Amino acid sequence: MPTPIPPELLITFRALAEVVYAGESYDAVNDAVCRSAVDLVDGCDHASLMVRRSGRNRTVGASDELAREVDRLENALGEGPCRDAIDETEPDQHMCPDLTTGSKWPALAAAILEKTEIRGMAGFRIRQDAEKVGALNIFSDTAGALTDHSLDQATMLTAFASVTLAALDRGEEAATLRRGLESNREIGKAVGLLMAFHDIDDDQAFQMLATVSQEMNIKLAQVATQVLDHHRKHQA
Repeated sequence: MPTPIPPELLITFRALAEVVYAGESYDAVNDAVCRSAVDLVDGCDHASLMVRRSGRNRTVGASDELAREVDRLENALGEGPCRDAIDETEPDQHMCPDLTTGSKWPALAAAILEKTEIRGMAGFRIRQDAEKVGALNIFSDTAGALTDHSLDQATMLTAFASVTLAALDRGEEAATLRRGLESNREIGKAVGLLMAFHDIDDDQAFQMLATVSQEMNIKLAQVATQVLDHHRKHQA
């Protein structure tokens, strides 16, 4: 069963979409994704966005200078969650919630503990047309603050970032991207409608949409649109 989309994530989708619609630069969108990670992901105090271009990794967005510094340490030492997330031989996600108790990246962990207040970190692969082009890094100042729930939240945000960055890379017009992102708004509206009509919470409403999507083998956004269209017709 798909993971429910939290209301705060839908709000984040809309906020990020507005940055894109406004015709902001790549840097503005990248930084907005990182700031959203800090706002959205439980336990996240800093975030960065690293991409691979011509065989080299570089930071294209960050919530603050500390996140950029950790990226520089990753690249200098040749290890870390972001680099592993980009590597096709590794899993999509990597998390070390407590650097003080050991890490699969010992050199990086030692440098971070010595130079910064960061105590936990994770990396999430960003895909574009099935290609691995980058990763979102999240960092916590509190050991153990990054949890499985944090991972779910960051995974959803990374999926959104993948769509956004792919569209920007192709140079798509804002109107084209808006149509792709509009489905998220439609889902949010449909969830709200079902909550009110059936007196259920947001998780239950989303699961109703997801179940119909699976049973009818159509996209979740299409189900949401059909729910809203049905409601409008009966309201007319």
